[in-house]
Amino acid sequence: MANFVTDSIKDAVKSSILEEAARPDSKLWSAGDSDVQKMKSYTDLNGDKDSNPMKNTVIPGSQHVNSPISPARLLMLHDPLDEWYLDEKPSGIAPPPLTSEIDPFLLSKNDMNTLSQSIRSDLIGSDHPVLSKAAAYFFEEGQDGGKKVRPMMVLLLSRAMQIHTDQHATVRPDLFQAQRRLAEISEMIHTASLFHDDVIDGADTRRGAPAVHKVFGNKMAILAGDYLLARASIFLARLRDVEVVETMSTIIEHLVRGEVMQMKGSDVGATENERMIQYLRKNFYKTASLMANSCKSAAILGGYNDTIVAAAYRYGKHLGIAFQLVDDVLDYEGSASTMGKPALSDLNAGLATAPVLFAAEVYPDELIPRIERKFKQEGDVDAAVEYVRKSGGIKKTKDLAQVHIEIAIESIAELGPSIYKKALVQLAHKVVDRTR
Repeated sequence: MANFVTDSIKDAVKSSILEEAARPDSKLWSAGDSDVQKMKSYTDLNGDKDSNPMKNTVIPGSQHVNSPISPARLLMLHDPLDEWYLDEKPSGIAPPPLTSEIDPFLLSKNDMNTLSQSIRSDLIGSDHPVLSKAAAYFFEEGQDGGKKVRPMMVLLLSRAMQIHTDQHATVRPDLFQAQRRLAEISEMIHTASLFHDDVIDGADTRRGAPAVHKVFGNKMAILAGDYLLARASIFLARLRDVEVVETMSTIIEHLVRGEVMQMKGSDVGATENERMIQYLRKNFYKTASLMANSCKSAAILGGYNDTIVAAAYRYGKHLGIAFQLVDDVLDYEGSASTMGKPALSDLNAGLATAPVLFAAEVYPDELIPRIERKFKQEGDVDAAVEYVRKSGGIKKTKDLAQVHIEIAIESIAELGPSIYKKALVQLAHKVVDRTR
């Protein structure tokens, strides 16, 4: 039957689906939003409440099915993403001096050195040798050269919150072990997303090595990514905290939403501001959500109050937004040797990121047509780079990243003093100062 469907019809259907899925209020994503409504009454398959023979039977715990676990935290679970601080300017305050005592990479060195080994030995296990090898590709010695910012921030934040209060002592005796497992899970989810992204984007390299699908093929790369998500889900459930499961599961939904938004691109005829907001929302879904919700989950595991949970979420959210903004700058300023992937890979893939979106505010007539045709014509990429450099788009992107870093640092101001809190501040500054 598929052979009788013309390419034009297929493209029209695909475009229609992407159009619907990319809308913030799309019904395709409305299932999670039902948490903010009252739970609906039980109905049978025909929707007839009166025909239900158990209508007067109360099932233990059923009154909580599909209800929010923590109503006070719904704003974080369903973040409206309505404030991006586009008009804010960085304060210009220099970071505090870095010493070895508060260097986040030195403080986390032992944990990070054993993280990949722990994932390989404890979390990844398959009877299929090729699948196991593919899934462990970025966790093998010599290949695990990622920055590991996500697990690092989870563990540093966990220790900072522990020093802030000893409330965790009455919650679970294995708290830090659970938080470490959470850090490993966050890295597994991130790695799975890289497997999938590289297949979708047709990337040749990742972290300076051949992409997984170049080594094992597209099908095995997708299956390996799915397998990592499945294993992460199993070990997430073993943390025995339903709110953490809900929070971390939201990340996977957000990864899909972000990829759909990226595939669709910005709307034709959208204003510069609308394009920028859509881009930032996509960045949250693809990058910042994992950091925000992993940090939030570390606080939930500790049984901390809503104020601390919100602080953890905001730290991860705004550091994640800044992280991706800097990534987009490095696409222009970096090189294949420092980035582990070709320079200008976003432009060559047809993606309009912050530097070119800021440039379009200065040169709309020159850049908007190129953005809408996804830089497909010869000379489009070179022209876009030139306009970015002339417009100050890179500096504006760095300034916006700095604004979000300052918000992240402010978010954890209420935590008590500790070397781990200071290390989190240093980590935030390192995100904007990095070259890879």
